[in-house]
Amino acid sequence: MSRARVIFLTAIDAASFTTIRLVSGAATLWLIVTLFRGHKSGRGSWRSAASLFAYAILYSYAYVTLPAAMGALLLFGAVQATMIGYGISKGERLHGWQIVGLVLALGGLVGLLLPGLTAPPLIGSTLMLASGVAWGIYSLRGKGAGDATRITAGNFLRAVPMAAVVSLITLEGATLDSAGIAYAVASGALASGIGYAIWYSVLPALKAASASTVQLSVPVITALGGVLFLGEAVTLRLVLASVAILGGDCVGDNEGAVKG
Repeated sequence: MSRARVIFLTAIDAASFTTIRLVSGAATLWLIVTLFRGHKSGRGSWRSAASLFAYAILYSYAYVTLPAAMGALLLFGAVQATMIGYGISKGERLHGWQIVGLVLALGGLVGLLLPGLTAPPLIGSTLMLASGVAWGIYSLRGKGAGDATRITAGNFLRAVPMAAVVSLITLEGATLDSAGIAYAVASGALASGIGYAIWYSVLPALKAASASTVQLSVPVITALGGVLFLGEAVTLRLVLASVAILGGDCVGDNEGAVKG
């Protein structure tokens, strides 16, 4: 039975957590759009919603076994690799420090996943990498499609029935508790709903380097939270992988910002 107790310290099952998260996120975004974005265009799509749902459900199941810090690094690395790989497939070329950065980031991911005493669980790692790929695809599909907040709201609404189907299929093993429900609502309404709305509002005013720096801080904050609040250990493997992945992405982003 899959429960999200590892990162959230609760016995709620992963499917229920995902459904509540998407429902609360959809409700919050719908309210924001109705009150503040009614004059904008954008509807979302079922394909993008499927990518969003895949990210959310795989993310929840992955964190059943993964520590917070390792999960964040795997997710971040997979998202970056997916988006860079897509760019290369479309004819984009890496130059100079961008190549060095990509090699460092991929080396960090490989080092994190190598067998050993501190290696993350294989199933959880695979699910988180797949979640990162799904989020990368979702991000790529959203480029230049209209008002980002309205599109995100539409995708969340479309993803809700997908999550509900999984919850119905796994209903026999569903478990709920007040803490799990509260975490899921906060994740959907605050982190996803309000968080995405704020991010998309300030993103046009940020320089590329500033935006990438903010994104690079996410795995670091998650790792610190895991150590401070969940009692997770800081291992040499985790430190080295963090330096390689975050340093590699920082080098690549700065090179792109300078050339842009």
